[in-house]
Amino acid sequence: MSYIKKNFLLTTKTAEGLYFDYAKNMPIIDYHCHLPEKQILENKPFSDIFEIWLAGDHYKWRLMRNYGVDEEYITGTKSNKEKFITYCSVLGTAFGNPLYHWSQVELEEYFGCTLEINAQNAEAIWDMCNEYIKKNNVTPQSLIESSNVTHVFTTNEVFDDLTTFEKIAEKNYKFKVVPAFRADKIMNMEAEKFLTFIGMLEAQTHKIEDLSTLECAIEKRLNAFLQVGARASDIAVEYVPAVPKREEADRVFKAVLSGKAPTKEDIDTYKGHLVYFLMRLYARYNIATELHIGAMRNNNTKMLGRLGLDTGFDSISDTNSISMLSRLLDRLDNENSLPKLIIFNLNPKMNAEIMALIGCFQGSNTRGKVQYGPAWWFLDNKIGMEKHLEDLTATGHLGAFVGMLTDSRSFLSYPRHHYFRRILCNYLGGLMENGEMTGDMDFVGSVVKDVCYNNAINYFNM
Repeated sequence: MSYIKKNFLLTTKTAEGLYFDYAKNMPIIDYHCHLPEKQILENKPFSDIFEIWLAGDHYKWRLMRNYGVDEEYITGTKSNKEKFITYCSVLGTAFGNPLYHWSQVELEEYFGCTLEINAQNAEAIWDMCNEYIKKNNVTPQSLIESSNVTHVFTTNEVFDDLTTFEKIAEKNYKFKVVPAFRADKIMNMEAEKFLTFIGMLEAQTHKIEDLSTLECAIEKRLNAFLQVGARASDIAVEYVPAVPKREEADRVFKAVLSGKAPTKEDIDTYKGHLVYFLMRLYARYNIATELHIGAMRNNNTKMLGRLGLDTGFDSISDTNSISMLSRLLDRLDNENSLPKLIIFNLNPKMNAEIMALIGCFQGSNTRGKVQYGPAWWFLDNKIGMEKHLEDLTATGHLGAFVGMLTDSRSFLSYPRHHYFRRILCNYLGGLMENGEMTGDMDFVGSVVKDVCYNNAINYFNM
C-alpha cells in the first residue's frame, strides 16, 4: 500500500482543518503550463500509462539520468513498457525528490492504484494502469475535468496558429483553454533558428525589415491572441539586460537580418529593448506579464543537438540582475507603462532581493500588482515551497498571492496544486498553533481559498 496517507504533509490538526475544509475542493486555474493545445482539441484516448506519464516529461527524464540510466531507456528506442518499468525502478529510491511524492499521488488520484512505486511493483502497476486506461477511455479532457480545472493558459509563441483555440472553444469543455503570448523565439537572437522564426512571424503578418516593422508585427499578433481570449504573456530571460537606446537596438537587428553574426553585446542590446518594448505593450493592452528569470539553458550542447530544446538540460543561473531589473521597473513605472507582473525566480539566493524589490512598485488599481511568483521548476519541491512562503510573508503580503501553477507538459501534473496547498495549510497551521497569528479558522480559510484560486481569477480578469 502507498505511504501517502490522508494527512500527508499536514503535521497539525489545524493544518488538516485548513486543507480539508477550505483548500482541497477549490478549483484550479493553471495560469502557466506547456500542455499541447492540439492534443486537448483532438482529445484522443491515451494508449498506455507511458504515453501519459513519461512521454515529454523532462522532470522524470532528469531523475533517470541522475541514476545513470542509459538514454535508450529514457528517450531512445526501448519499448514504452521497458521505459516505464525503468522509471519505476529508479523512483523507488528517490527519497525526498518531489517526483517521489508526485508520481505516487498521480497513480492513486487518476488510476486508483495504491501500490508503492518501485522495481518490485512496476509490472503490476503497468498492467493495472493500462487496464484502467482501456476501461475508462482516459483522454486529456477527462484528466483536466476530473482535476477540477476551470482555466488552462498554454504557452504559445508569437507566430503560432491560433485556430486550435477557436476549435477548443466550440467543444464546450467544462474548462477554458487560452494561449499566453510569448515572443522568446524572436527575442533570442543567439539561437540558430532566429532568422527562421522571424520568417515565421513574417508569414503571419508582413515583411520585417527593421525594429519598427518587427514591433508592428508583434502588436498585430498580440491582437490575434487577445481575440481568442489571452489574458497573460510570458517572457523568459537568464538575466535582465539594460534597456539600450532604440537606435542601437535597430542597428543590431538590421545587421543580423542582413546575415551578420551578433556579439554578446549585440544580443543584450536587442534583448534589452525587446523586454522593455513587450512590457510596455502588455501594459497598454492590460494583460499580465509572467517574467521568468534565472534559467541557464541548453548546457549540454551534444544532447541539444541530439534531442533538441526542453529535454532536461537546463539549470539554475547564478547571474545577479537585480539592479537591471530595478532600473527596468522604475523606467516603466515612470512612464505609466508597468504591466501587472509576476516575477518567477529560479535562484533561491535571490528570493529576498526580488521580494524586497517588488514592494517598491505596487499600485492601488490591482491587489498585488507586482507578484513574487510561486516556487518554479527546480524550486517547486517541499523545501522550495516552504522557503518561498517564508520569504513571501517576511517582506510581502500572502493575502495578495496568486498561488500555484504546474509549468508542466503533463496532463497528470495537477496534484502539484494540492502538494502546494498542503504545504500552504501546514505553514499557516503551524503559525496558528504557535500563537503567532489569529486562530479564526473561517477567516484564515477564506485567505487560503483566495490564494488557491480566487486571487488568480481576479488578477487575470477571468
